[in-house]
Amino acid sequence: MIQPLAGRAIVIAGPTASGKSQLASALAERLGGVIINADSMQVYRDLEVLTARPQRGDLARLPHALYGFVSGQEAYSAGHYGRDAAAAIAAARRAGRVPLIVGGTGLYLHALLQGLSPVPTADPAVRAHWRQQARQRPAGELHALLGARDPIMAARLKPTDPQRIVRALEVLDSTGRSLADWQRQPGQPVLAAGETIPLLVLPPPASHGAAIAQRFQRMLQDGALEEVRRLLALELSAELPIMRALGVAPLADHLAGRHSLAAATAAAELETRQYAKRQMTWFRRNMISWKSFETKEMERTTAEILAFIEP
Repeated sequence: MIQPLAGRAIVIAGPTASGKSQLASALAERLGGVIINADSMQVYRDLEVLTARPQRGDLARLPHALYGFVSGQEAYSAGHYGRDAAAAIAAARRAGRVPLIVGGTGLYLHALLQGLSPVPTADPAVRAHWRQQARQRPAGELHALLGARDPIMAARLKPTDPQRIVRALEVLDSTGRSLADWQRQPGQPVLAAGETIPLLVLPPPASHGAAIAQRFQRMLQDGALEEVRRLLALELSAELPIMRALGVAPLADHLAGRHSLAAATAAAELETRQYAKRQMTWFRRNMISWKSFETKEMERTTAEILAFIEP
């Protein structure tokens, strides 16, 4: 086992279907690492195939943490993730292994590297009230209400984003302060800047769409449709994060007879491409200083990264 990293953690970020999990496995084998999840949907045990969670053989072959350990009935948050990731990183270090964090969820990476603002938990009664309002009133109406009470937050949010609008309203009612005020307070990062080797992996733009399509076809072959059928049988609230996982809504529409499987597949691939585009926008804005690598040939990319971190 090589120990050249002097206690630092490797953080690998990249858009969906970029090959970052495969890269993380190659590095973990070479460096004696623990692969720690930073994907907001791969935490849920109810979706294994559709979230492209590492396969069971990989999980048995290499140590992994924070994969498939949360019930879909829970609304797992970035705050929860920050605490759990800190514990997983500490456990890896105690075992003499390299923490190797991999994922593409911007808020999780932000919690790790910048910390989250200390926004208090909303009062349960206030939260229940605004969640009920969100079910009964259109998002535009809630946005107008927020604009009258908290114009700064309203200006930051889209009128078509009920989840964040409701969050702003429940914080305002619970604390008497705008969410914007709370967000101005700095958070405490899990990893200090000097503790990390940040790497950004980018798929070749010309072939990324095809890679997304091929991966979704593999998901269907591996049982994604039955997985969504089981998820729907749980009758979970549509507000829970797991119900917004890529591919769930299109496949649910197919199972309900509203779309053909071909139409559902096309919709799932489209929403995945759109999500990858948003990820890339976030990475360009927040990861200017990160060392980037193109995952065109995985063996070559792995060798380039090893040369970078093991000079």
